[in-house]
Amino acid sequence: MLPDLFDDAPRDLMLEPGAVVLGGFAAGHDAALMDAIGVILDAAPLRHLVTPGGWRMSVAMSNCGRVGWVSDRRGYRYDPVDPESSRAWPAMPGLFKTIAARAAEAAGFPAFVPDACLINRYEPGARLSLHQDRDEEDREAPIVSISLGLPATFLWGGQKRGDRPRRIRLTHGDAVVWGGPARFAFHGVDPVADGIHSLTGRARFNLTFRKVFRS
Repeated sequence: MLPDLFDDAPRDLMLEPGAVVLGGFAAGHDAALMDAIGVILDAAPLRHLVTPGGWRMSVAMSNCGRVGWVSDRRGYRYDPVDPESSRAWPAMPGLFKTIAARAAEAAGFPAFVPDACLINRYEPGARLSLHQDRDEEDREAPIVSISLGLPATFLWGGQKRGDRPRRIRLTHGDAVVWGGPARFAFHGVDPVADGIHSLTGRARFNLTFRKVFRS
């Protein structure tokens, strides 16, 4: 791995204007966050979605909030109903909203009120290819991402898919926030290495908070 493309998790790191890593931001609430995740997943279990092109995603996903992000042969979209249960997604816990709002404010985006949270579980080998978050109606609000469990290599690209990404090591409790001029930067996750974390076992969990609808 080229050293000029890898940053080994400084505590706070400005990726570019509008994008910042907040080292260990959520670590003090990790057990409560995992308890809340467990309750959500009891109601809306993790599943491996299929892309419009027919590929099964290696990351297992679920949602909570007003709507959930889903993918199938019909495309990527937000849906107020869990397609597997035909019920509304579980409500977003107050703790989730509070941590997301505080992370956004720390990154320079005050008054962030998410209405969707995508829950991802990465087992060893799972990855997420470079992509942009473009399915939201509200494109002014930032994206807030919280990492829990096993470390991961976060890929931070540019405004074009072909831009060479930086590699940022994210560890338990780190938050990444991006918005403003960085809102549509390509980003992803390299395959997660095997390991054991005391709270999550052989897995990394990621919470991605989004404001889908304009106020």
